[in-house]
Amino acid sequence: MNFLALKIDVDTLRGTLEGVPSLVSVLQKHAAQATFLFSLGPDNTGRALRRIFRPGFLKKVFRTNVAGNYGLKTLMYGTLIPGPDIGVKGASAMRAVRDAGFEVGIHTWDHIRWQDFVARRDADWTAREFGKAVARFGEVFGAAPKTFGAAGWQINEYVLALQEQFGFDYASDTRGSFPFLPSMGGRTFRVPQLPTTLPTLDELVGINGITVENVAEHLLKLTQDRPSDHGQVFTLHAELEGMALSPVFEKLLAGWRSQGYELVATRTVAATLDRKTLPIHTVIMGEVAGRSGTLALQGPACEPITV
Repeated sequence: MNFLALKIDVDTLRGTLEGVPSLVSVLQKHAAQATFLFSLGPDNTGRALRRIFRPGFLKKVFRTNVAGNYGLKTLMYGTLIPGPDIGVKGASAMRAVRDAGFEVGIHTWDHIRWQDFVARRDADWTAREFGKAVARFGEVFGAAPKTFGAAGWQINEYVLALQEQFGFDYASDTRGSFPFLPSMGGRTFRVPQLPTTLPTLDELVGINGITVENVAEHLLKLTQDRPSDHGQVFTLHAELEGMALSPVFEKLLAGWRSQGYELVATRTVAATLDRKTLPIHTVIMGEVAGRSGTLALQGPACEPITV
């Protein structure tokens, strides 16, 4: 399988209105497909500042030029400026993505709230946040969502149960090496995980001599040297690759084409999976180089657990 799936996380109103249309144009230029995962509720990006004491957070802020990439206005949303409702103000931009032939799915309701709290919250809290995103997706697109990619790769076992309950085809909430059925909280779930397999640009820039100018070359070397029977999944962000890092993304698309990859939506990879033979792996929380805090990772293989 020579697939390289592109998963686009859309975190903010600015990313929805400016980064997303730019990405659609670039993808069409390169005859590439992708999956767009939308934040559907309030843009409270400014509240991310409460992570200031998290190890590695400030270093990442400075080396990735967060203020320049996201814009000062966005960084005040939810604090000095009320957070705008992305699903209301950005609905037409979201529908335009679907109408252009790209897969669409859910990223989150409130990106900052989910990323900061879901790993420690209970079933009721998780169901409320998840349910609001599902309902808003239906309002925007007139259809039920079929894929989900958790904000910040943050989940708990209740998220996996809700994906089953709402009939999702697959999800991409984790970091790992190949597709699997997840086991978490003493239960194995039936919705396959397509983990992100490659580092993101913001995890690479500013580390070990990697700069905006050479990050594409570095990542292309990884994909050249890492053949996979299951393909690769690359996560990008509308606020980065759709804006300031657009030239880098174009270099990546051209490079992956030259390496022989077919650039697809994550659904294309999911369609090849046989759930009966997928391996089962525990989901664990752990660190990823270049990113602060812990993320949901593909852990050790295990036997199925039913309840």
